[in-house]
Amino acid sequence: MAELRTLPLLPLRGMVVFPYMMIHLDVARARSMAAIEEAMVENREIILTAQTDAEQEEFAFKDLYPVGAVAEIRQVIKLPGDTVRVLVEGKRRAVIHEFHAEENYDTATVEEFSDKIDTSMNMEALNRAVVHQFEEWVRLSKKIPPETLVSVAIIDDAGRLADLIASHLNLKVETRQELLAAIDVKERLEKLYAVLTREMEILQMEHKIGKQVRKQMDKIQKDYYLREQIKAIRQELGDSNKGEIDEARKKLNEGNYPDEVKKAVEKELNRLESLSNMHAETGVIRNYVDCLLELPWNEESEDTVDIAAAKKILDEDHYGLTKVKDRILDYLAVHKLAKDKSAPILCLVGPPGVGKTSLATSVARATGREFVRASLGGVRDEAEIRGHRRTYVGAMPGRIIEGIRKVGKKNPVFLLDEVDKLSGDYHGDPSAALLEVLDPAQNSTFSDHFVDLPFDLSKVFWIVTANNLGNIPRPLRDRMEIIQLSSYTEVEKLEIAKRYLVARQRTQNGLKAKDISFGAGVLQKIISDYTRESGVRELEREIGSVCRKAARKIVEGEEAPIKVTKKNLTDFLGKVKFQDTKANKKPQVGVVTGMAWTEVGGTILPTEVTVLKGKGKLILTGQIGDVMQESAQAGLTYVRSRSDKLKLADDFYEKEDIHIHLPEGAIPKDGPSAGITMATGMISALTGRKVRSDVAMTGEITLRGNVLPIGGLKEKVLAAYREGMKTIVLPKDNEKDIEDIPETVREKLEFRPVESMDEVLKIALLK
Repeated sequence: MAELRTLPLLPLRGMVVFPYMMIHLDVARARSMAAIEEAMVENREIILTAQTDAEQEEFAFKDLYPVGAVAEIRQVIKLPGDTVRVLVEGKRRAVIHEFHAEENYDTATVEEFSDKIDTSMNMEALNRAVVHQFEEWVRLSKKIPPETLVSVAIIDDAGRLADLIASHLNLKVETRQELLAAIDVKERLEKLYAVLTREMEILQMEHKIGKQVRKQMDKIQKDYYLREQIKAIRQELGDSNKGEIDEARKKLNEGNYPDEVKKAVEKELNRLESLSNMHAETGVIRNYVDCLLELPWNEESEDTVDIAAAKKILDEDHYGLTKVKDRILDYLAVHKLAKDKSAPILCLVGPPGVGKTSLATSVARATGREFVRASLGGVRDEAEIRGHRRTYVGAMPGRIIEGIRKVGKKNPVFLLDEVDKLSGDYHGDPSAALLEVLDPAQNSTFSDHFVDLPFDLSKVFWIVTANNLGNIPRPLRDRMEIIQLSSYTEVEKLEIAKRYLVARQRTQNGLKAKDISFGAGVLQKIISDYTRESGVRELEREIGSVCRKAARKIVEGEEAPIKVTKKNLTDFLGKVKFQDTKANKKPQVGVVTGMAWTEVGGTILPTEVTVLKGKGKLILTGQIGDVMQESAQAGLTYVRSRSDKLKLADDFYEKEDIHIHLPEGAIPKDGPSAGITMATGMISALTGRKVRSDVAMTGEITLRGNVLPIGGLKEKVLAAYREGMKTIVLPKDNEKDIEDIPETVREKLEFRPVESMDEVLKIALLK
């Protein structure tokens, strides 16, 4: 038995130190630090042994393993706090016989053992087997650098070799302690070989499992793994769409969307997840998803079905317009009885300024719906109506879908303004695109190129406006209910000015009711002397001018109220613009007053005819269109056929030139309704008979002198009335249209329906 020695004791937690092993230990327990100090005073040697339970802070001697290692302390370093770092090197194995508790530290009485050298072939074979197994373990685990293999291969001492290999293996404390407790070298090598073999089996099994897992990973798992990596990369780069996508999904789940919309949005969001913010399609997908989520697929305004309240609102906002108001109230009554029926499609046709657009806003207020307006004037691209396909750069929805998207309801009052100003080119025909929008049989599944999903437009209350019905394509016209809005009479204009225009212009120009007063007859004088129009826009501008002048006077110090009278009206508006002088002119030869209809309302058409010596030419000037030129030719032929009765020379058409001129040559004029006017002017000029200056006429002429019906009689008569005419000559077939003319105008005019030119001449020509 070897000699026993008593050494300071340093218990270890979760660690086993082998001979020839150099390691740093951090010591914090007071008794352990005292043991290190004692060892440093003596011969720097200390006994190291492991605790059976590494979690215990306080221990008893029975909690320590009986086999440890005698180690030499190489270095002691004090760390911040009450901690010491000790560098120790294992020297020899030692069996602990007794433990002793000193005053400040613990000691142990130990018996040390040195390895016996065995040079037998059996030992050499075992040695080589352990080295080979270690090499394989290093190759598979890749946890130890190759230099370690070199240091192991050159060791001849089997015991030292076993301890060195054991120190490099990542083993449990119990296993390491078993190897340390193997005093016999052969036994130690055999145990180490068994440990290496088991570790090799574990490594091989890990590799096998890893291969199987990789083989079994399907496409979904790979995609998920890659997607997570992409997300992480994007988050690092600040290039993530996750927040927007999550918000869109939340809105999709919480909203009331059809199934096809949900599928389309989910598909686009999945695409967006796989794209970078810098990708060209990212912006297009975002716009598309936003559009789908913002469209009111199932959101409707609740209709107001109180007929009395709706009638009151319409009467408050507009004076007159009885026919339009009745049609709207009819719709509300039908809608109250049959709510599932399609909304009407009304087309309001009339000159500018008669209230077509403002009427649409009143309809929205009366029905309790949202209001949308889309101006179609000058639109020539079909994509403005149907939208652009998403394959184009800058694609966006059409005006229809975009308007509904803005108001957030699928049943608004939608105003399509100036539909007669649409034009087509190589981009397509927008009026043809409107056929689906305004067809009750088709618009329940309207497909916008950008949205690319059917959207229900059947609940929309469509109101279309136009100045000229003739410029609307016939297929589009057939889909709408046409309501004509005529020009206002002076009486109507006066009422409109009193009820709406004065108050509105007063407010817009910063005046209060007490700041300005309009004397008796002032508004009537503004209407008659400063305006010549079908609507009331020019009238409102003139009233606005008066209010601005009054505001200036108040600012300059004049005391309110500013009184506007007929005498001082010129101080506000300047000289009179129009004078009723045409009716007071004397009858003249070859001067006839015709009537015409234009897009801006009715107008009179002064016609002058002069006969000159020549070669029988018919000269037409004043920007006369093809139809009007044909009417002039027909009128001349009629005159030639009646030359005997009119007492004209048989060859007058060969020796005399007839020049027909319509003043205001810069304005194009066309239409058939000036036929009897030009014929009357030619007969007056050829016969020398004067034409009554208070007669206005309209009608188309045939070669036999018959007078054919015309359109727009109400507009024409109102224009003639404004110009002071007293007698209206009109075709017999238009006699029924006289009822449409306001009674206040009918009372002051004489209507003379005629069937032939002979009747016209009797009325218009003086003897």
